Amino acid sequence: MANVTKKVSWSSRDEGTGESAPLLNGAGKDSARYSSQCLNSSILGRLSAVDLDDQSNEDTETSCLKEIPHSEKLLSSKYESLDYDNSENQLFLEEERRMSSLEFRMLEISRWVVCALIGILTGLVACFIDIAVEQLAGVKYNVVKHSIDTFTEVGGLSISLILWAALNAAIVVVGAVMVAFFEPVAAGSGIPQIKCYLNGVKIPHVVRLKTLVIKVFGVISSVAGGLAVGKEGPMIHSGAVIAAGVSQGRSTSLKRDFKIFEYFRRDTEKRDFVSAGAAAGVSAAFGAPVGGVLFSLEEGASFWNQMLTWRIFFASMVSTFTLNFFLGIYHGKVGDLSNPGLINFGRFENEAMEYNIYEIPLFIFMGVMGGVLGAIFNTLNYWLTIFRIRYIHRPCLQVTEAVLVAAVTATVSFAMIYFSDDCQPLGENQAEYPLQLFCSDGEYNSMATAFFNTPEKSVRSLFHDPPGSYNPQTLGIFTLSYFLLAFWTYGLTVSAGVFIPSLLIGAAWGRLFGIFLASMTNGSIWADPGKYALIGAAAQLGGIVRMTLSLTVIMVEATGNVTYGLPIMLVLMTAKIIGDYFVEGLYDIHIKLQSVPFLHWEAPATSHALTAREVMSSPVTCFSRLEKVGNIVDVLSNATMNNNGFPVVSEFSASDEPGRLCGLVLRSQLIVLLKHKVFVERAHSSLIQRKLQMKDFRDAYPRFPPIQSIHVSQDERECMMDLSEFMNPTPYTVPQETSLPRVFKLFRALGLRHLVVVDEENRVMGLVTRKDLARYHLGKHGLEEMQISQT
Repeated sequence: MANVTKKVSWSSRDEGTGESAPLLNGAGKDSARYSSQCLNSSILGRLSAVDLDDQSNEDTETSCLKEIPHSEKLLSSKYESLDYDNSENQLFLEEERRMSSLEFRMLEISRWVVCALIGILTGLVACFIDIAVEQLAGVKYNVVKHSIDTFTEVGGLSISLILWAALNAAIVVVGAVMVAFFEPVAAGSGIPQIKCYLNGVKIPHVVRLKTLVIKVFGVISSVAGGLAVGKEGPMIHSGAVIAAGVSQGRSTSLKRDFKIFEYFRRDTEKRDFVSAGAAAGVSAAFGAPVGGVLFSLEEGASFWNQMLTWRIFFASMVSTFTLNFFLGIYHGKVGDLSNPGLINFGRFENEAMEYNIYEIPLFIFMGVMGGVLGAIFNTLNYWLTIFRIRYIHRPCLQVTEAVLVAAVTATVSFAMIYFSDDCQPLGENQAEYPLQLFCSDGEYNSMATAFFNTPEKSVRSLFHDPPGSYNPQTLGIFTLSYFLLAFWTYGLTVSAGVFIPSLLIGAAWGRLFGIFLASMTNGSIWADPGKYALIGAAAQLGGIVRMTLSLTVIMVEATGNVTYGLPIMLVLMTAKIIGDYFVEGLYDIHIKLQSVPFLHWEAPATSHALTAREVMSSPVTCFSRLEKVGNIVDVLSNATMNNNGFPVVSEFSASDEPGRLCGLVLRSQLIVLLKHKVFVERAHSSLIQRKLQMKDFRDAYPRFPPIQSIHVSQDERECMMDLSEFMNPTPYTVPQETSLPRVFKLFRALGLRHLVVVDEENRVMGLVTRKDLARYHLGKHGLEEMQISQT
């Protein structure tokens, strides 16, 4: 342990007070033998890294960061883990053994039906967002254009500026208020939260119906309000929420149970469907079914198999088809399926997109530029997010900032257009909302093509407008100003994505790079400016989000051009390597800033010196097979012992030695047992009407009642509870000498929530949880240990 650096100390609001929460039914602070097994500091100077229930206030997510310097790193105790490993207790096995082969086939058919519903609903939501943004933004831009055209002739353009800023602010404030005051988890793209969910971390409210509604209307407000954002990222979150809801066959928010898909009411099944929903969201956003599958594999899923691949691909195809079909109806072309997704990059002509081998080094250089610029973007956004966490944490301040950014975006856009003298002749490829401003008749302001439009249409313009449509000065100023606006915008309390702003920034400097090459070589390698705009867009997006395989396929599918698959992959790999050298990807940065115990694919490279004995939480709260109800209630009610998993052991010896492991029981299972009064004494009387079934646990899922809501009388406290039938008799265990990388591999690959550490006689010595593993990371000074904040 000498090679492990303790990075930070504890941050606890109740440190040193000696107070604890009152226990239910008048229980004292000590609960028999369990008082000696409470969580304590280990030799590493840490408190036990237990899985905590989500019983804290919503504001505690960032409270630890508000009180400590930004350089100190903590893991939040707010987040609990998901049970991706099925508890194979006696009830579960009996149910599985009773099912016939026909019933298993029907379950498999049900999975395909759920995936189809996910695809259809995700496509419909994407269609609604696209139409709403087009209509709302169209009204806004037409009003502002009419004002600018009018006041250009008679003077008083300041009125147009005020009108533009006021419209932006008025539209954005609606979405900001909804997010800040009603559902903060709907802020941003939602991709970091979905990554965490698929990784095994339960983010409060992340897949609720209210989150979906606010996400949809929030992203419409953000894009139509002129912010430097895109609507593609939030579609991934929206698809995941749809999947989580549809797969359960009920809505806990609306209190409606449709009595279908009850078998899927557990974390394991929901995880697979959320993976399909995320892929369907990508497919709807970019018209890229294969890219959606690869995104779910590369960025999200912690579990994968061949059948899951096919179901996810099916959901993605259905999503794309649904969006195409209804957009065709909207555009008056019934049966036309040529609308690929929310963003239409347009089709590139193969002749214009040819490239030679001597251009490969140029593409790699563009990848380096994308990596460096992406690292700068992420670093600036990191510092800005720290500032927001410290000083802009109240909802009213968050809404004020969003309105300010909307007004500033309009002001900067107007100023760039006003002072630009880049006038281009009107032609077949003119902008959708051309502004003449001070240009001559028959000309339009080229800067307005980039600024006075939705970001998606600006990207398409940079890809496909003919050579000479933009002056180098215009592209340079636009790149710098939009870069600053985009990093300022990401992280606001609005629903917004970073995909399209990144593509737009990259397309601008990529096109500028192509103009520079043409001028240096007298046009000898100049084929089409869209070629370098496409490569620059991929490089910039890869430098910010650090996606490789999935982003390559997304770009290829969205552009309909396979020719540039190799160059896109080259720039993405280069951008990722260069960017990772300086700083992590944007999503990983925000995951760490939220103090989420996120587990990467591999353990830290230098962690072999650590063993399970040094990592585990110890001592552990255990139960006997036949346990007193009062003891169970006391343990579940004790605020200092919010464990979610309890080893079940043989009877304790008089010397208080650890008991032999018999199984593992979850907090949620114990709460259901207490709720239904499953006591030994009642089983031998007429008080119990039926045997408890798996349906009773599924009906309580996922919002298990808190222990405080369950009344246990003083007489019932003296009863006994037999845990043999409900515990998992075969939990995963490891010896004390198991290395941390091996523990990490088991935990990560199997989707575990608890891993019991035993000695050579199978006695419980400790428990490894997600937070125990997430504490260790490779830092500047070697292997470092983060701490868990108590709030």
